Amino acid sequence: MSSEPAHSTSLGGTTTLVGLGRLLWEVIRKQFTVMLRYRVNFAINVATMYVFFAIVFFGGQAVVGGIGGSPQSLDSTLNGVIVGWFLWTMAQGAYSGLSGNITQESQWGTLEQLYMSPFGFGRVMLLKAASNVIQSMAIGGVILILMLVTTGRTLSVDLLTIVPVVTASLLSVVGIGFVFAGLALIYKRIGAVSNLMQFAMVGLVGAPTADVPLLRLLPLVQGSALLQQSMRHGIRLWEFSAEELSVLLGVGVGYLVCGYVVFKYCSRVARRRGVMGHY
Repeated sequence: MSSEPAHSTSLGGTTTLVGLGRLLWEVIRKQFTVMLRYRVNFAINVATMYVFFAIVFFGGQAVVGGIGGSPQSLDSTLNGVIVGWFLWTMAQGAYSGLSGNITQESQWGTLEQLYMSPFGFGRVMLLKAASNVIQSMAIGGVILILMLVTTGRTLSVDLLTIVPVVTASLLSVVGIGFVFAGLALIYKRIGAVSNLMQFAMVGLVGAPTADVPLLRLLPLVQGSALLQQSMRHGIRLWEFSAEELSVLLGVGVGYLVCGYVVFKYCSRVARRRGVMGHY
């Protein structure tokens, strides 16, 4: 082995950051290459998310019109639905991506290769999680544009506020994703169980933080509340209180760390049982 690769993955030096940066780029490139290679499946997934929203939107208009109401009566809630759907779309991808990655790598027979990576299995999966978040935010942006065009609504889209709030919000569901990814290492097929979380996220996105403040400690809840304020009322990131931002970041990092610890424990169990590369 040449000395160059060894230096690029050495621990504790600046070359480690260079190596991790290159690894992150390769992970992102691979993920988007697979997405484009199976573009029909990707397009169907995006279309499905949009069609569900269109059913809710046009169905709501039909119901209101059927009872003699005016479509304008939906204005008070429509913006909230759009913002909530936007966050739910991204959370769904960020959460399910890790367990999906584990299942895919097991099917391809490459999971043990990742485990033997000089960067460490945990670092590789953290970078995969980062790639999933980036991909989810890109898909969420597409869905947001489609929703705004369909409804004719306008929202405040300040990227300097939305990107940090969404990123911190998704950290919590990534932590839950690590838990299910760890279970996938051991039990392989857990899709039926993990799919239940998608329905739970709907409730988390719409949780009434004003009525029950403790709900802010649950995943997505605080992020959803701040995102609503930003996109519906134009509040900037620096206009939120220190307490609101501390809760947002603390909940995100807390769930991420706990989920990662569970994932590392499950990976040791899978290795001890000899089922790391089995499917």
